[in-house]
Amino acid sequence: MDNKTVYLNGQYLPLADAKVSVMDRGFLFGDGIYEVIPSYSGSLFHFQEHMERLENSLSSIRLANPHDRAQWLEILTPLLDTSLDQYIYLQITRGIDSKRDHTFPENVTPTVFAMCSNIVPLANLDSGVKAISVDDSRWELCNVKATTLLANILLRQQAVEKGCAEAILVKDGYVTEGAASNIFAVIDGILITPPQGSEILPGITRNVILEIARENNIPYSEDIISLDALKTASEIWLTSSTREIVPVVQLDNETIANGKPGPIWRIMNQLFQAYKQSRP
Repeated sequence: MDNKTVYLNGQYLPLADAKVSVMDRGFLFGDGIYEVIPSYSGSLFHFQEHMERLENSLSSIRLANPHDRAQWLEILTPLLDTSLDQYIYLQITRGIDSKRDHTFPENVTPTVFAMCSNIVPLANLDSGVKAISVDDSRWELCNVKATTLLANILLRQQAVEKGCAEAILVKDGYVTEGAASNIFAVIDGILITPPQGSEILPGITRNVILEIARENNIPYSEDIISLDALKTASEIWLTSSTREIVPVVQLDNETIANGKPGPIWRIMNQLFQAYKQSRP
């Protein structure tokens, strides 16, 4: 692990040699953003869409993008292995300041870090996972992929300590997303996911699923989902770039339908696997 090559501020070097100043604002304040991009056989999946989300996150925290899209592709490509399914983790912070001050520093260079890791398929995907519902205690800009993830970490830890794979977040009685995922539910035969806005991350996998549903005449809707409605769902899924589409078979100790991944998930998962191999 320590010997794998990473990128840091213009250099490719072993992970063990990659060092960042303790005065970096990412370390002091979590003042930065990140992006996760899957790569299948060396091809970055929906690279342009991930770059658009990166640009939107940078703009939201008023941090200038240090590279254009062509430069990002040139930076990230050497980290990839064409024989493996992997994901890029890319982080950009506001940079190193001379003092600890909440105010934006002037004339500092952003810190850019990127590394590549293998995608490890979820071991129990075909049997589904358990989840709990918890109050959404995060900040109001959840559409920004910020490195300040302490609230998400604490919520996810609650789930893990109860033997669950994910925490499904609820605000004012309505489901927003998972602590590290978007959420879908099949209710009365309709595939539903909460609409995009500041309360959820604009997931790339989420959007691909909606595109696949549209192209394959699977009824779907972007609409609010109450927690009460979610508990009547015949299927619940969690989606993310690294885990793809994960079926939930138990929520708050209550079994979903027959306790097995549902038929629409099986169809969608097959369609998604075919889609990712056919499109960059």
